Amino acid sequence: MTLVDPVLEELEQDLAGVQVAALGGGHGLAGALQAILDYAGGLTAVVTVADDGGSSGRLSPALEIPPPGDIRRALLAMSPEPSVWRDLMEFRFEESDVAGHSLGNLIIAALTSLSGSFEDALDTIGRLLGTRGAVVPAAPVPLVLEADVDGGVVSGQVAIARSHGRISDIRVKPADAHAGRRALDAITLADQIVLGPGSLFTSVIAGLRVPGIAEAVNASRGRLVYVCNLTTQDGETLGMSGPDHVAALAEVGRIRPPDAVVTHDGPLVVPPGLTRVTVREGEVAGTPVVAGDVADPAADWPRHDPARLGAVLRRLA
Repeated sequence: MTLVDPVLEELEQDLAGVQVAALGGGHGLAGALQAILDYAGGLTAVVTVADDGGSSGRLSPALEIPPPGDIRRALLAMSPEPSVWRDLMEFRFEESDVAGHSLGNLIIAALTSLSGSFEDALDTIGRLLGTRGAVVPAAPVPLVLEADVDGGVVSGQVAIARSHGRISDIRVKPADAHAGRRALDAITLADQIVLGPGSLFTSVIAGLRVPGIAEAVNASRGRLVYVCNLTTQDGETLGMSGPDHVAALAEVGRIRPPDAVVTHDGPLVVPPGLTRVTVREGEVAGTPVVAGDVADPAADWPRHDPARLGAVLRRLA
């Protein structure tokens, strides 16, 4: 045993009870969840439910359930052990009437119909997958995003994501929508709240704009950490700097300043037409910036490496 081993053991004991709530959607949230699994004592994914594209966009309005795609990704990210159930949840049809549908999305829809409860269906799938933690929707009903873009109104998550213009506000419909109780409880009880990475407006801020979510984040004693994207996104964040991303969380997301911003500091191949997103110490008043080499060097497209990101988030827990 080396001299550093007792220090590491003590750190692991200190983190054993750390409760983490991660907010967002898509592949960005899935990567964050994989990173957080390495150190969290308890983990709840609070997932945006406004996706109107692909398989989710077809199932959600037809069956009147929250879009299952981002939730399915979160369940898989929190279920690292291989299994037949994992294979089934990942399977996607390529032919016939079900072409383009994920079998996992259909299983979520079927279990919702059988149980009468979307959240009960997710709990059942979590048990089948051996999920380490809980996955809950930000709201119990499907939502529609609406954004003010360059003075005009754009409706729908896909359309907003592809917009080329300044987004000054995001709203969710129906107007009487509200956050789910389990989502609010997870945020309230969290020792650490992680936002991002992921589409700034249509994943991260979309979740924050569900009535009750931003209020819970602002009232929580948990340490708020924002994981900044590696690059801009063609559409909703084109031309935005790192400090612009952080400012949007407050101005559009209506939340308190983060207790820390995590930014990439290392090699990165940026796709043509996009720009690297960085935040330097002092650029966001009153918010510490934690820089580290958190990108996946083997990825075909810029994305965070879960192990490297997890090491940084562990220090901030």
